[in-house]
Amino acid sequence: MRGLLFATILSLVPALAGADGFFTLMGHGGPVKGIDVSHDGQAVLTASFDNSVGYWNGTTTAPRWLEGHEAAVNAVLFLGDGRAASAGDDFDIRLWDLRTGTSEVLTGHQGKILMLALSPDRKLLASASWDGSIGLWPLDGGAPRFLKGHQSNVNAVAFTADGQHLYSVSADGTLRLWDVATGAQKRRVLSHGFGINTLVLAEARGWLAYGAVDGGTRIIALSDDKVLADLTADRRPVLAMASSPDLDQLAIGDGQGYIMLVDTTDWSIARDFRAAQRGPIWALHYTADGGNIHAGGLDDAVFSWPVDDLDGGEKLASGERTFLNDPNVMSNGERQFQRKCSICHRLTGDTARRAGPTLEGVFGRRAGTVPDYRYSETLTGSSIIWGANTIDALFDLGPDHYIPGSKMPMQRITAAQDRRDLIEFLMTATEPTGDRP
Repeated sequence: MRGLLFATILSLVPALAGADGFFTLMGHGGPVKGIDVSHDGQAVLTASFDNSVGYWNGTTTAPRWLEGHEAAVNAVLFLGDGRAASAGDDFDIRLWDLRTGTSEVLTGHQGKILMLALSPDRKLLASASWDGSIGLWPLDGGAPRFLKGHQSNVNAVAFTADGQHLYSVSADGTLRLWDVATGAQKRRVLSHGFGINTLVLAEARGWLAYGAVDGGTRIIALSDDKVLADLTADRRPVLAMASSPDLDQLAIGDGQGYIMLVDTTDWSIARDFRAAQRGPIWALHYTADGGNIHAGGLDDAVFSWPVDDLDGGEKLASGERTFLNDPNVMSNGERQFQRKCSICHRLTGDTARRAGPTLEGVFGRRAGTVPDYRYSETLTGSSIIWGANTIDALFDLGPDHYIPGSKMPMQRITAAQDRRDLIEFLMTATEPTGDRP
């Protein structure tokens, strides 16, 4: 897969503007969680588990990396006038000046932010958060407001064309409609019964699509909330949706790596494409001309296929990702590493845009001292020295208790033998390359 990088760079400029065959946008150090395309089609924004935003400008052959988030980035959005927004697991929204790469931080949510939406007049930003609220952020610098009523994580939001109302979907299984001016809930549109993950609003065509945890995928009429089509497949969950710019096609991505392309004129399935060899489809977006469909999943890259030739390129997660290796061929220590650590950390070499610092030489190293990694303030100046005892305590107590405030996700290895096996594996696997026989 990495062998495609040179070809990708050569073809990047025409490909961003429209369909130009299969291509990839590579360089992230973790899975891609969000994608947006500029209105003119000349640029792409990517959000990644590596805590970074990639800005792929059609006038260049390599991305600009926008750094500042302290956890995985889930959502990116072009705002116009050389600006963009991003949000992620650190609970923050960042407003970027794409000319300088500098950002302003918006704070107020108490949980990860999964999606952003821009009002039609480009004056208001909406955020869907796992704290159960919807944030409304005036882009002129005014104070935010938070719409509350959902009983669980809010996963997606969409403004109506006049900007006066906002739809939202949640893990509580409901689709709701809000009055933007007052912040009041106008009505509960439906209760699905299982958590709803995705939302696409096509007001010009009179329909709304949503996808749920149980694989439920339905289209409802905006006029009376009646179901126009049920596209539920025997796959779950539905994780991503995107409509083509002309609204003639709807793309649906699920947890088993399929992208279903649906003709919205008659709701027939135009293509059901296995886009990922393994793993989910987390992000979808069409090119500005609708000729290509971009997707993000477990790979450190965006994959883009021509809609008319979906078999003409590679599949996501078909290359080598160590966390997908067969656990039966590993030692228990390596298995613990692959399950708990490998998506964020490399065993040797530099950090290479990973969500966590390289582990090479970790034994005897003071925490927070790898030079090519941007640590949280919690670990800057830390007195922790990594060794068998401290690594054991880290996974026994969990990072949220052992080093509260760090970027490490909340996870534990509860069995003492599993922790011992992991430490034994790391002692050998993280030796500096120069120290190996």
